[in-house]
Amino acid sequence: MQCSEQPMDLSEFFTTDVPALCETEGRSMSQQAMQSLYELRQQNQLCDATLRLENGQIFPVHRNIMSACSGYFRALFTTSLHTTETRDVILHGVSAEVLKILIEYAYLRKVDINETNVSQLFATADYLAVHGVRNLCCSFLMRHMRPGNCIGIKQFAKDHFCKNLETAAHRFVMRNFVAMAQQSEELLYVSLEELRAIIGADELNVKSEEAVWECVLRWINHDAQKRKNFIVPLLKNIRLGLLDTQFFLENVKDHPYVTGNDQCRPVIIETLKFLYDLEMITQKDGEVPTPEIARPRVPHEILFAIGGWSGGSPTNFIETYDTRADRWVKVDKVDPTGPRAYHGTAVVGYNIYVIGGFDGMDYFNSCRCFNAVTKTWKEVAPMNARRCYVSVAVLNDMVYAMGGYDGHHRQNTAEKYNYRTNQWSLIAPMNVQRSDASATTLDEKIYITGGFNGQECMHSAEVYDPEENFWTLITPMRSRRSGVSCIAYHGCVYVIGGFNGISRMCSGEKFNPQTNSWTPIPDMYNPRSNFAIEVIDDMIFAIGGFNGVTTIYHVECFDEKTNEWYEATDMNIYRSALSACVIMGLPNVYDYIHKHRERLMEEKRQKLLALQDQRGQGGAANANQAPGAHANAASNASVAAPASAQNAQNNLAAAFQLGANNEDELMEMAE
Repeated sequence: MQCSEQPMDLSEFFTTDVPALCETEGRSMSQQAMQSLYELRQQNQLCDATLRLENGQIFPVHRNIMSACSGYFRALFTTSLHTTETRDVILHGVSAEVLKILIEYAYLRKVDINETNVSQLFATADYLAVHGVRNLCCSFLMRHMRPGNCIGIKQFAKDHFCKNLETAAHRFVMRNFVAMAQQSEELLYVSLEELRAIIGADELNVKSEEAVWECVLRWINHDAQKRKNFIVPLLKNIRLGLLDTQFFLENVKDHPYVTGNDQCRPVIIETLKFLYDLEMITQKDGEVPTPEIARPRVPHEILFAIGGWSGGSPTNFIETYDTRADRWVKVDKVDPTGPRAYHGTAVVGYNIYVIGGFDGMDYFNSCRCFNAVTKTWKEVAPMNARRCYVSVAVLNDMVYAMGGYDGHHRQNTAEKYNYRTNQWSLIAPMNVQRSDASATTLDEKIYITGGFNGQECMHSAEVYDPEENFWTLITPMRSRRSGVSCIAYHGCVYVIGGFNGISRMCSGEKFNPQTNSWTPIPDMYNPRSNFAIEVIDDMIFAIGGFNGVTTIYHVECFDEKTNEWYEATDMNIYRSALSACVIMGLPNVYDYIHKHRERLMEEKRQKLLALQDQRGQGGAANANQAPGAHANAASNASVAAPASAQNAQNNLAAAFQLGANNEDELMEMAE
């Protein structure tokens, strides 16, 4: 028999050294017994078959041992089709090095896999039906998948009909598209159809369609003479309606590949008309549909907002935030044991742990776990102490709960939860008592900031080193903050909002561990305390809270690149004392996103009309629009836009208003 296909060499896809791993699987005999049999084989004792290679090398083996791990050898040695037993086998297309590894695996269930041998080892194991090694090779490739090698691994898996590996590689490409598009050399050699399939997928993880446009240009530029005419089918797979108007006019519409190909004109005209309709949407009569070029893709991160205090009582309401559609979605599977507020949440895998809190009567030490895939709730081990106003953080899959109020005392104790053993264990106590503080993880350490000690709102902060099991006070914050929220973001600890003992705050500051210093950040639009905070889409989101007068449902986000806060869509209900967390890569993500993406334009029109009515009644909007929200045609009204972008929009509007009734006039007047 012969292995008819040469395996793709994957070693070139590994740009960094990957250590060889000794994999083991499926031991059913003792190591000592298997080692004895292996030594008998090495000494050619009691062997009853010989494996021969094309170069003349021979390997004595025991037929029963080889048959136990290889379907190929089992069929060969047990078939009744031959008149005599098969004891001498010639293997074509198999290298001696790989065969040695497979024989060692057959006896010892150990295999050394590295970036140099993984492709040939996989192909040979597949050919000889050594499924254990084949599976271990798949696991190795999954663990060492990178933006620079994921395309090659995906093609390799497809060539060898390894569906699980192909699916994993496809998901990696979707999730890490931006890095892959910039780093992968393999991307430059994919076919037109393969590239169209990638950039046209709803699951493509891009915050801005500019990344897709840049990817298309990079692919075409690699062989511009042959590929420049492919701009038409590729352009149809970019969500051009999600691009910033100015970017589209300056970088896409007037690009030489586009202007040099008349077949691009219908696509450009459709986009120009849509962008105009977007600016004039409130003047449209009847329902406005959302065209395919403007339907947002599917997010890879889902933000969950859980529980809180609403309408004078605690709630178990759950909603998720779809960042691409800028919409909040109600989740029906709430905790059947009832509501809680002033709790914490933590994510490990697809599980959300809801920790401590208060239901209006009882202070909880109980913890609940919601699996976002199965949508089931269960009770897990309780904490050692009751903790309302608790601070929660996750480090290396361990959940930490710190401080809080038990109904009698503010606490300085802290503990950690190991989901593998379902056990809480106490860690070193903090230097001060803290309830209503906030904690986050940065650089393998846990930071906790602010809070209330029973007498005053605090500006102190401290850091926990899990290796030393020790808390250390750091430089105090610039302001006292209780009911505060903090989050790790771009190498710093951002502390936002809270109550200073006099009023709710809209100010924020960030701590740089390298300089051990705090610096101010721009103010939020809304003062708030006891709100939720998370990082998603590389922005900080501040969610709900109490503004000093009433509970609010307003959401805003901070982008460090622009150093500005932006308005996002409000939650479905007013609430404070809630907690938020983010899960990445949910296999059932469609269960948690906005379902009616074809209605986003109409929803926007209705919101703008409502905003106009509000302004007419004396209301005022004072917030920027979230980056990408204008582009995805799904957000609230844009009240303040950069001058250059506004000029581009004005030019586009003028092109229609001045009577551009045909395509040529439209193209010229949109310049």
